[in-house]
Amino acid sequence: MFPEYDVIVVGAGHAGCEAAAAAANMGCKVMLVTMNMQTIAQMSCNPAMGGIAKGQIVREIDALGGYSGIVSDKSTIQFRMLNKSKGPGMWSPRSQNDRMLFATTWREMLEGTPNVDFWQDMVKGLIVSRGTIKGVVTGMGQEIRGKAVVLTNGTFLNGVIHVGEKQFGGGRMGEKGATGITEQLVELGFETDRLKTGTPPRVDGRSLDYSKMEIQSGDEEVVGFSYLPVEKVQPSVQRCCWITYTSQEVHDILKTGFDQSPMYQGRIKGSGPRYCPSIEDKISRFAERERHQLFVEPEGWNTVEIYVNGFSTSLPEDVQYKALTKVPGFEHCKFFRPGYAIEYDYFPPTQLKFTLETKLVKNLFFAGQINGTTGYEEAACQGLMAGINAARAVKDEEPVVLKRSEAYIGVLIDDLINKGTDEPYRMFTSRAEYRTLLRQDNADFRLTEIGYNIGLATEERMNLTRQKKERVAEIKRKLAEYGVSPDEGNKFLSEKGSAVLSEKVKAEKLLLRPGVGLKDMLESLPGLKEVIGDQDALVLEQVEIQVKYDVYIEKEHELVTKMATLEDLVIPDSFNYDKLVAMSTEARQKLKKIRPGTLGQASRISGVNPSDVQILMVYMGR
Repeated sequence: MFPEYDVIVVGAGHAGCEAAAAAANMGCKVMLVTMNMQTIAQMSCNPAMGGIAKGQIVREIDALGGYSGIVSDKSTIQFRMLNKSKGPGMWSPRSQNDRMLFATTWREMLEGTPNVDFWQDMVKGLIVSRGTIKGVVTGMGQEIRGKAVVLTNGTFLNGVIHVGEKQFGGGRMGEKGATGITEQLVELGFETDRLKTGTPPRVDGRSLDYSKMEIQSGDEEVVGFSYLPVEKVQPSVQRCCWITYTSQEVHDILKTGFDQSPMYQGRIKGSGPRYCPSIEDKISRFAERERHQLFVEPEGWNTVEIYVNGFSTSLPEDVQYKALTKVPGFEHCKFFRPGYAIEYDYFPPTQLKFTLETKLVKNLFFAGQINGTTGYEEAACQGLMAGINAARAVKDEEPVVLKRSEAYIGVLIDDLINKGTDEPYRMFTSRAEYRTLLRQDNADFRLTEIGYNIGLATEERMNLTRQKKERVAEIKRKLAEYGVSPDEGNKFLSEKGSAVLSEKVKAEKLLLRPGVGLKDMLESLPGLKEVIGDQDALVLEQVEIQVKYDVYIEKEHELVTKMATLEDLVIPDSFNYDKLVAMSTEARQKLKKIRPGTLGQASRISGVNPSDVQILMVYMGR
């Protein structure tokens, strides 16, 4: 019934969709198996993409040739660039999306991608022979053969949904969980554990009083995620979000349900997300806080459904409702559905190689929440890299592994493999030691050539990046050459509160001054405007960042170069760690388990300290 596929992708969430698209666009014949064709790329939790550090990841996926940035831009109902008051290393794009349009657009793009086939069924088992994956077995008993398999099971592996004292099997509300795979992987020698995540109630927007909330509008300039010329939402038609707050009264009502809380009664064993806690978690861990912020987010262009961001909960539905009616603006709210928690199986990611291939089974890849991460963006980038490396594996080509100095994607995967995680992992800018280099504005400069060289990024995308680099370099050269005279520049500088000139100064030097921007300079200095001409706003932004932050960028490049000596010292896969008797037992055990590829990777493993790395270097030298 089925031909043999190059790559089989199990699950069609954010990770699965990116994996299928990447492998197919690299020339592989792909089968995407999903339990429900109607929920491809469903936004199971909040209807938004990006945010702090997550927005950088979406930009990186796009730069490499993935689809998440394009889909996000096509379904955006509001766009904001976060952290603009801070340096550009912290700027993070975020979009509010139309939930249904997002999923529809993803499906249309997958259906428009040659080499992608679809099959609707649960995968209940894997076909493994002599330590190599050979395919999957579906719930209806079909065998689908493939040279590589990517598992992106999300929260469906033995998923259990909790609402107060009620619990029932499911991977999402209204959808059954997946069984069989965990048990088989354990038989093959994999370690597994449980995690939990949660979601807030969905309410009827017609029942809310928005006059009691703070309005949150979108940006006046919509930058978007994709570096391709995708049509973006017009600033003037963006949907509003709102902000409101809990109170001590709300907290007191919520506490009345704690004796029925699955978390506090021990019915949930898995760890929850530290950085996106439930509302009951918040009022327990931050007891001194009298209120917590709630974001009131529309689910789309043509729906009244509202997502109550910040009110994730698994308390009994009557407690949820009673507490929420005490929140300003929610006094007469109507529920569409209550919040709930979901507990599911995951596999500690230290069992993976840096390609996201498992160490125990050849050509079997894991991506997304199965690896202990949380968030659409974290899942999508893992799916992209798993799809890339599955495609390269079946073609006997060298794998693609991004460094920590190249991408947030590299930071995320390096963290997972070296440190593991016992709670849902979420990306933050603070996790990246080179965040001045890993900005959202330069992901194309960093990664598009890599994507192009492996056959993923298109010729169009590569040409746009080359042209942008050339324009940036040309404008920087002109700024370094053009002299601004006192007659031309002093009125402008006075208005900016900056020291006036007594002699000609290169435009590049003026741009280094605090409060002086390139756009303002071009509007106020006619001579400079004539030299530089009309330019794309993103090109000008790139020039300004490179000029203003040149010293900091150069310092980080120097740090990368210093660390490269460790990164380039390869540890043979056959290295015998048992002979390192001078090393701590913990370090020796961790190194044996993870088997890092380089000294740099070894140095980042939790429990391996600098003296352990020195001992390892001495033995390698011998």
